[in-house]
Amino acid sequence: MLVALDGTVLLMAQPGMRRELDTGTAQLQWTSTGYLVAVAALLVLAGRLGDRYGHRPTLLVGVLGFGAASAGIALAPTLGWVIGLRTVQGVFGALLQPGTLALLRLCCPPERLGRAIAVRTGAIAVAAGAGPLLGGLLVDAFGWRAVFWINVPAAALIAGMTLALRPGRARADGQRLDLAGAALLAAALAVLVHALSRVPERGWGGTSAELAGAVGLFAVLVAHERRAASPVVPRPVAASRPVAASLVLLLTASAGLFGTLFSTTFRLQDALHVGPLGTALRMLPLTALMVLGAPAAERALRVHGPRRTALAGVALLVAGIAGLAGPGGGGGAELATGAASALLGAGFAAVMVTATGTVVGDAPAGYAGTVGGLKQTAANIGPTLGIAAATGAGAHGALPVLAALAALGLLPAALPGARPAGRRGPPSAGRDTLGGWRNEAARAGAGRRRPVRPGRRPTLSG
Repeated sequence: MLVALDGTVLLMAQPGMRRELDTGTAQLQWTSTGYLVAVAALLVLAGRLGDRYGHRPTLLVGVLGFGAASAGIALAPTLGWVIGLRTVQGVFGALLQPGTLALLRLCCPPERLGRAIAVRTGAIAVAAGAGPLLGGLLVDAFGWRAVFWINVPAAALIAGMTLALRPGRARADGQRLDLAGAALLAAALAVLVHALSRVPERGWGGTSAELAGAVGLFAVLVAHERRAASPVVPRPVAASRPVAASLVLLLTASAGLFGTLFSTTFRLQDALHVGPLGTALRMLPLTALMVLGAPAAERALRVHGPRRTALAGVALLVAGIAGLAGPGGGGGAELATGAASALLGAGFAAVMVTATGTVVGDAPAGYAGTVGGLKQTAANIGPTLGIAAATGAGAHGALPVLAALAALGLLPAALPGARPAGRRGPPSAGRDTLGGWRNEAARAGAGRRRPVRPGRRPTLSG
């Protein structure tokens, strides 16, 4: 919630920041870009650190550092200080995000994990929806610096709650961290995110060199990881097809959703002359259906399984994007936009709960932080990709392109199951998994858990 709230209230702070610090829009954009690049580059490494040294201390460092950086931004005298401290805040934001998912795995029995993930998804939706309202109130009453001061008590509260947790410690694998692999992964992700964030300004052609550089870095990373004794993405995780399917699903769904929000906001305000408040009211059903849809998705998971729930979620998401392509400025447009945004919220909630549950629940327990970092990386890159796709396609082609991008999530969710080694019969017989795949990572033996004694919560060590 802290990260989601911070990202949305910043939008309300930027106009006042621009006036007080006397800067231009291009320079001001680095308050967002610097943070995003730092977060996306370091999430997987942060998760790996948590797996090795413990998620509670990693989360504590991240939360306290995030709060301290927020206080520094509130006191910053120039834009340069704001950008630098926002980048530092991104580093600590990367440290705290994977640990929250890993601690859910540690503190919740398997039968309650889906419910906990649904609550987390709903809380994030509330924070994202309330952010613009809270940010507007704070900026109007106290100025832009207040939106960063609000993070300080919130971080202190979360730190206190984290200290109250008593999860088991991660079992160290006895191998050193692959620093070269971590550096390559961070560099590749940083270049990719920076290139995508510049597409709205420069177009795809203007960022082609950076995108090619990112592809080259990823190729070097793959070659290095194949030879590394202890790769930054452990081999059981890299070989897990349920995790891969979930990450693709998260990437395409978040790209479709946030690209649609970006495109629709500009269409409503610039072409149809709807004010900011009217735009927010038309999109309010999205937040409401995300909050209500998260527990409904958890129930659907228990009844219908992750594969069918994911397929339904993507279908709703694509239908919502298609619905927003239709309404104009005539009568009934408000109702049509509200209905389409409700479909977006319900579909995205189903995808988030399903894919997050698969990533966190199907991966070996000892790698919960790593897969949490991968999940958050996909969720952070997706919006940047969606906005780049929307601007690159132009005003009239944006929503069809975004609908097609979101629909790509149907492919991993709909693939038939893989037959376990040594077993005859139909693939994944009697079991519905996301992508129809069994948990190869768990079957590989890494992080295998022992039976849990009554009254004992699962820990990273089993």
